[in-house]
Formats: sequence, structure tokens, C-alpha cells
Amino acid sequence: MKKFKINPKDIKQLLDWDEASGCIATDKIVVEGFKVGYMYREKPNPNYPDSGWRFFQGEESDEYVSDIKNSGIYDLNTICNYDPSIIPLLKSPYGTCYYRDKMGTFRGEKLK
Repeated sequence: MKKFKINPKDIKQLLDWDEASGCIATDKIVVEGFKVGYMYREKPNPNYPDSGWRFFQGEESDEYVSDIKNSGIYDLNTICNYDPSIIPLLKSPYGTCYYRDKMGTFRGEKLK
């Protein structure tokens, strides 16, 4: 059983969102409490309530990310509670990714 950094009862409504709101985030964010360091939006499967957003601390190894026990499916609003600085970026189109530079500023690029 995961012990989340923010108690689910303490999640506040921060996001005004009218699209599908599911996303994937690693335990580095929701369990360990790191800020989002890398995020991308892929085209979601239309059979799921998926926004297409994927969130990472940014230093997870391939092995860590490959183990499904190290991530989960969450509501976008939940991840906004962990890192509100992502909110202005969420309306970005599919195929967009952002990484946090050494100064803590998000920089955008297209997915390859």
C-alpha cells in the first residue's frame, strides 16, 4: 500500500478542466514528494478517460519506470496539488513535452 505525500483528504480543487482528466505519475512525485521535472502529453487512448499527460521527477531510471509498481493513474487535479506550477502548461497540445531546467523553469520541446 502506497503512503502518499499528500493525504487524499487534503487534495484541493485547483484545476478548471473540462477534458478527460486521467494521467500517469511516478511515485517520485506522489509518494516521495518531488516536483515534476519532466512531463509530456501523448495522444490518449479514446477508450479511457485519459488526458495524455505523463509526469516524472525527471531522474527515474528506465528500470524504475518499467516497473508498474512505481507509478499510478491519477486525476490531473491531484498532480496539480503536488506541483501547481504545471497548471499553465496543461492545455498544451499532444506531442508536447516540458523539462525543468537547472533554474527551475519549464522548457518546452516537441516529442520525438
